[in-house]
Amino acid sequence: MKKVVIAGSAKLQKEVNKWLKIFESKNYEVLDYPRAIEESKFMELYPNIHTEFLENITKTDMLFLMNEDKNDIVGYIGYESYAELLFGLSQKLIYNKNIELIIFKIPSQDVGCYEEIDLWLKLGWIKLYREEKQ
Repeated sequence: MKKVVIAGSAKLQKEVNKWLKIFESKNYEVLDYPRAIEESKFMELYPNIHTEFLENITKTDMLFLMNEDKNDIVGYIGYESYAELLFGLSQKLIYNKNIELIIFKIPSQDVGCYEEIDLWLKLGWIKLYREEKQ
């Protein structure tokens, strides 16, 4: 069974649930995904949740960035999601990890990391999601 980690904004839980269903219906084992953390427990829970998320990136076959639209920005990628994608890319480039790096859509040029994402797509380091191929 192929393993996937879903990255993206934890504030988009409706979209997280949509992608969980999509990957589970394709018989993927979902190792991790953006989890909503209760505000009153955020500082207590976040360190372990984030550490486990990064550890799961080292164990997965695919890192999928669900860069859905957010705050009127098409293909939003926040700083944390960008860092997670870069961590996956580092695994691939430095440690020769066989990991697919997939993003849902081309981000708007208003996204801070647009130029890097565009370059990585051109280099073939990351790919766009194609439903029929996943």
